[in-house]
Amino acid sequence: MNPDPALLDSNTMTPESNFTTVLNFTTPVPDRGCPPVGIQLEGLILPPVITIDVILGLLGNIVALWIFLFKLKAWNPNNLFLFNLVIADFLVLVSLPLRIDALLRGYWVFGDGLCRINLFLMFTNRTASIALMTVVAVYRYFKVVHPHHHFNCMTKRQAAVVSVFVWLLVISPRVPLLAYSHIKGSSDKSQCFFFTSYKEASHGIIILVAMHRILTVLEFILPLALLLFCSIRISRFLKKRQMGKPEKVRKAMRMCTAIVAVFMVCFLPTTVTTIGVWVIRSYRPWDCTAFYTFTQLSIVSLGLNFLNSALDPIVYVFSSSMFRKALLAALPRWLLCRRDEGGNAASSSSSSGTKSTDEQELKSMKPDRSSEAT
Repeated sequence: MNPDPALLDSNTMTPESNFTTVLNFTTPVPDRGCPPVGIQLEGLILPPVITIDVILGLLGNIVALWIFLFKLKAWNPNNLFLFNLVIADFLVLVSLPLRIDALLRGYWVFGDGLCRINLFLMFTNRTASIALMTVVAVYRYFKVVHPHHHFNCMTKRQAAVVSVFVWLLVISPRVPLLAYSHIKGSSDKSQCFFFTSYKEASHGIIILVAMHRILTVLEFILPLALLLFCSIRISRFLKKRQMGKPEKVRKAMRMCTAIVAVFMVCFLPTTVTTIGVWVIRSYRPWDCTAFYTFTQLSIVSLGLNFLNSALDPIVYVFSSSMFRKALLAALPRWLLCRRDEGGNAASSSSSSGTKSTDEQELKSMKPDRSSEAT
């Protein structure tokens, strides 16, 4: 089976390569570069990993979409940004079953058009998730650290404009993916590749591959720096100004920690392996052992890359008190009763009159701006 487009730099492969032959992975093939790698491992690891990503992602995002559309009593800019994140996750989740099928079959059967769309959605989801999580973190930063800034007076219409701008920024560099055919091989055993051999690639494809590598690195490093800045500033501000309200500090830091954790777990491995392959291809093209190692790591990182769609619902819970209240209100009564009993049992020794957290959050569904700041 040929390597997946997001995993291998197929600049080392040619259509004439015999994938059933046992190859020496430490010795370059004359005029072809390093031999193809990760063929069996790709089909073994990725299908179950991506299947789990799809199942968990659909379950979590269907619940999130239901909450946003039918249970949320009011909307604010923060919830609008999170709703856009749900849409981004759904777009990639509905396209991943095609990739799973291709991995299990060993070839692509859905034609050139769906191949282009599939690759476009796969790469766009990563960029959109990073961009929207960054917007959510920046919005929370201004709400907490600069509460009187005019940025906090953003209306829902203005937030919609920001969302459209983010989508245009995300989609624009990926549109060229739709302009080129990525189908390789014979008609009955065709493959849906993004990367291709430089020997057979057009000048446009070569530029597209280089642009993809640059974006993969930049769209991780720059937002990560911004996320860390916002998290540190929020933490310092709350610890300094609200020492008497430790719960507010904990709530704000849970949000920051959730976003940074999802960001690092899902997107750091892809970035590191992309840089590794880039460096090896540029400065050590003869080192097939290193290339093989980073290729295997790339296989694992792709599964983590799509895990963000399954973990994003956690971000919704920690990032929006309105979403959290709506979710609690939608939970079955028997489940809330158990939570309340557990909370009352734990708190009886310290304060018999203390209400459970769930009761306090369910007491009022009317949102207020101050609650979103924490």
